[in-house]
This record gives sequence, structure tokens and C-alpha cells, in this order.
Amino acid sequence: MKIRIFCISALFIFSYLFLVSNIYKLQVSKGIYYSARAESQTRLSGFLQALRGNIYFTDRNENSFPAAINKEYYVIFAVPTEIINPDIVAEQIANLFDLNKEGLITSFSKPNDLYEVILKKASKEQANIIKELDIDGIYIDKENFRFYPLENIASHLLGYISPNSENNKLSGRYGIETYFNTELTGEDGYTKDGKVINPEDGGDIILTIDPIIQNRAETMLIDLINKHDAKSGSVIVQDPKSGKIIALGNYPNFDPNNYSKFEIKNFLNPVVENIYEPGSVFKIITMSAGLDSNKFTPDTTYIDKGFIKLNGRTIKNWDIDRYGPHGEVTMTEIIENSLNTGASYAGQLIGKDLFYNYLVKFGFDQKTGIELPGEVAGDIRKLKTSVKDVDFATASFGQGIAVSPIAMINSFSAIANGGNLMRPYIVSGNGPEIIRQVISKKAATEVIDMMVSAVEKAYVARIQNYKVAGKTGTAQVPDFKNGGYSDEYIHTFIGFAPAYNPEFTILIKLDKPAGSPLAGTTVVPAFRDLAEFLLNYYNVLPDNIE
Repeated sequence: MKIRIFCISALFIFSYLFLVSNIYKLQVSKGIYYSARAESQTRLSGFLQALRGNIYFTDRNENSFPAAINKEYYVIFAVPTEIINPDIVAEQIANLFDLNKEGLITSFSKPNDLYEVILKKASKEQANIIKELDIDGIYIDKENFRFYPLENIASHLLGYISPNSENNKLSGRYGIETYFNTELTGEDGYTKDGKVINPEDGGDIILTIDPIIQNRAETMLIDLINKHDAKSGSVIVQDPKSGKIIALGNYPNFDPNNYSKFEIKNFLNPVVENIYEPGSVFKIITMSAGLDSNKFTPDTTYIDKGFIKLNGRTIKNWDIDRYGPHGEVTMTEIIENSLNTGASYAGQLIGKDLFYNYLVKFGFDQKTGIELPGEVAGDIRKLKTSVKDVDFATASFGQGIAVSPIAMINSFSAIANGGNLMRPYIVSGNGPEIIRQVISKKAATEVIDMMVSAVEKAYVARIQNYKVAGKTGTAQVPDFKNGGYSDEYIHTFIGFAPAYNPEFTILIKLDKPAGSPLAGTTVVPAFRDLAEFLLNYYNVLPDNIE
């Protein structure tokens, strides 16, 4: 009996000592560590902080693919009050992670400091190294960070998040991250009257971007820029019937996972935040205005002399040195041969006021309303007040006015769908929305006939068994320093297929290719390759069996 009582007493004493030991370990021996961990959780994430909503892309089968999500990463941090020899520890950590030793010494030497971040988004291998070394005062935790699985792909669309300078909270920067920052952020939790009010996580954003097409389009663009040693470029793919944006990319781009390694200029989205003189692609808008207003027909003719003189300036055709005057040509042949003099003649038949009014109807003086930040309107102000014939003549072939790429593709999509200007949209469920009818279906069909004929005659953009509508533009870049124009060019091609029941419209823009080649040798072959891919991807039946 005494032995039994002794054993029970010993068990209680042992349990009590074990409990005291654990309490000591938690409160004294490891007290600093757990205080630091609590500090890290408060500083890094906060248990009352709302989880940011995700951003998804959508493929043709309505499957969602993550484009911006929250991912748990290792965080390596220090508790300076536990570090006995800051110099030695700083040297170890600096060598391991290629960090600045002097900066680490300063951080590790701060008195009464319970928390210093060493490395955010540490890899599992880096975390394992810290575990194995078991350095006093160096610890590992975990935190949710923003993760962009596609890295550079669609970076201008997505943007990134970074700490806000006002309250150090994470906020969206550029792209969808900033445009829908409030919806994505949600509402943080808080305490009130001793009660914890839980946070409300941010909502998800589902985009119309098809990840397969987006990847293909950007890969094509980068190859095109590298091949022609160009400064930059853009690509857009749109559904002309609804206005939905299927792909949108620019190069140079950036990796939102490591945005601090890139210059600010890389974050701007040229598709919506820049305007440019589009060149001969604008002749399609001129023809649309003339045909819709019944100022001429596709068969209306004029005599081309290769040049015209207006207000003391001479306007020449791009091919005058090669072919000379074209003689009697129709409006269709003006598009086939991309004649500047012919577009100028068409503009004269339309008249100044009516021509300007059609540009307004197409929306070139306004923002399109796409759900992306920083959009700018086109600049056609000169035509509102000018009385000079030369200003309207140059505008008829896309020089002397400036538009954004998103507005340019949207105008072509209006022609492709039979005359309705749609609001381009990038968020699922936000469209379609017809802004207004800009030309009649009859006029749209006549313009498409011209574009198809131009593609057939030029041959470069032709796709076997399909009718393709398209137009090139080789625009001179203005010389803003000395006035006039430089020797550099911007190439654009905009086209759609199948021509009379289009599944997509494509815009490809190439900025300042080396050697100033013609657009027919740069963006047109790139368009054909991307269009062939899309026709196969959508399983579009041929409409032109030969």
C-alpha cells in the first residue's frame, strides 16, 4: 500500500515538474522567441488582416486558371536580443543568402529589438539550411505573399502589389491589382468591446483572358521584336462581336513577383496609356466614313499622279519611287495599294466636318472604358478647329492624329461585326455592351470587301481556305525635338478572320524596327501565324475552300 502511494505521489511530482519545466521553457527560455514570432505574425500578416482575392484567367471552355493568388512562403527572421555575437551571425547569414554583411550587423545589434526580417519568400531549401544550422536568434516562420504563376506573361494586365507608404498595408499597383484594389482587398477585422470581428476576405476577379492565347501572343511578340531588333511592341486579341479582350500584352514587360528589379517605365501599359500616329491602318476608317455617308462607292475612281500639294506641303505615295503614278484607280485599289493620295482624295469627298464627326463616332476622342487604369483618349483636337486641307489629308492616312492601340482595334472590331462600336471589356460578366452604331452593315461589308481584296493581292497575310480581312500601317514617328518626322517607323497590322463571320480581331504593333523595313515584312507574317493558331484553336471551319 505504501509503495502504491509512493508511486502515485512520484507520478504527480514528476508531472508537476514537467509542467513547470514547460512553463519555464515557454515563458522564460523560449519567451523571447514566441514573443518575436507573435511580433512577426502581427507585422507580416496580422490575424485580423483580410486575405486578398485571387485573379483568374478563363479559357475557351470556361475553365479558370490562376493568374494572381496567395501562396505561403517561408520567412526567415532574427530576434536580435537573442544573438550573442552579431558579427559572426551576420557573416554566416550574408554568405548563405548573398546579403550585405554590414547591414545585417546593424540589424542584429539593435538593443531590445525582437524582430528583424532577413529574407521574405525564402525557398524550402533555404529554410532547411537555417533549421540544420540552428543558429541562436535566427528563426523561420510562414506567411502568405502574392504569387504570379505566369511570371512575365500578362504582367501589364495584372500589375502587382506593394506596401502603401501611408499605412504600410499592401495595395495594388498598376493593372487589375490597382483598378480593382478595393474589391480584392476586402475588409480587415478588428476588436470592439472585447470582441473580435473577423475579417472579410477580398473577392476574386475573373478575367476574359485566355491563358493559352495570351502565352502564344506574347511569345510571338517577343520573337518578332528580337528578330527585327525593335524597341518595343504590343499585341491585342479581341472578340469583335462582344468586345471581349482575349489577350493583351506588351514587351518589354516585367515579373510582378520581383517588380523591384524593373524600372518604372516597364510598368506602364502602352495599349491603354500611350497614343501614337497609326499610319495607313487608318485608311480603313476613312473609307468607312465615305461609304457610310454615300460620298463614294468602292468603284469610284480618281487619277493618281503619285503626289499632291496642299497648303505648301507635298504628300507622296510610299511607292512613288518604285512605281510612279498609278493613274486611274478605284477606292478599292487605294486600299490594295495603300495610296496616301487616294486616301486624301477620299477625305476631300467626305468633307472636313463630316470626317471629324465620324472620328468622334468611332470614339477616337474618348477613352474606351476598358477596366484598366491610366487609359488615355486619342488626340484629334487639331481637326476640330483646323481649316487646312493638309491637316485633313494627312489624318485620312493616319498621320497628324494620335490614337491608342485599344481604340484602334476596337474600331476595326466595329467594322468586323457589322457596324456596332462595342465597349472593350476584360472582366467576365461586364459585357457585351453596344456603345453605338457607327456605320451601316452595308458600309461595313463594303469595307471588309476592300480589306479582303488587299490581303488577297498582297498575299503575305493569306491563310489557305480562309478569307482574311486586314490592313497594314507603316507610320513615321514624329520628331518632337526638331519638328516634322524622324527616320523611324511604327508598324501596325490589324485584321480579322474569317472575314465575314469573324471569331477574332488581332492588332500587332511594332515600334521602331531596325533598318525601317515595311510592315508587310514584319507584323504581317506575325499576324498570319497567330491567326492560323487561333483558327485551329477555335476549330473554325474553312470559309474559302479552293
